[in-house]
Amino acid sequence: MLDETSVRSMVVRLSRPHPSGGRVIERAAVVASGAGSTAILAWIADHGGQAEALTPSGVAAGLHGLGQAAAQRRPLRYVIPAEALPELDDPGRP
Repeated sequence: MLDETSVRSMVVRLSRPHPSGGRVIERAAVVASGAGSTAILAWIADHGGQAEALTPSGVAAGLHGLGQAAAQRRPLRYVIPAEALPELDDPGRP
């Protein structure tokens, strides 16, 4: 099991700035990190991270819409609030 410092370091390394002022991390990057992926996802959830919506509102369901298949997919990325990583609040830092 990874400790808090190790997981936090991985989150910082894998994430990038988000327009909200927080950070965004791709699910693919988390999964590719290997055995630590479960710990990273738990850290994100514990620190107020939210899965980004998969589809914009107003997308039709049905034959040509995304329907339930999209609703059941895992999120592609997670948005982490700025408060979770205050050391990255420096606007000059990526």
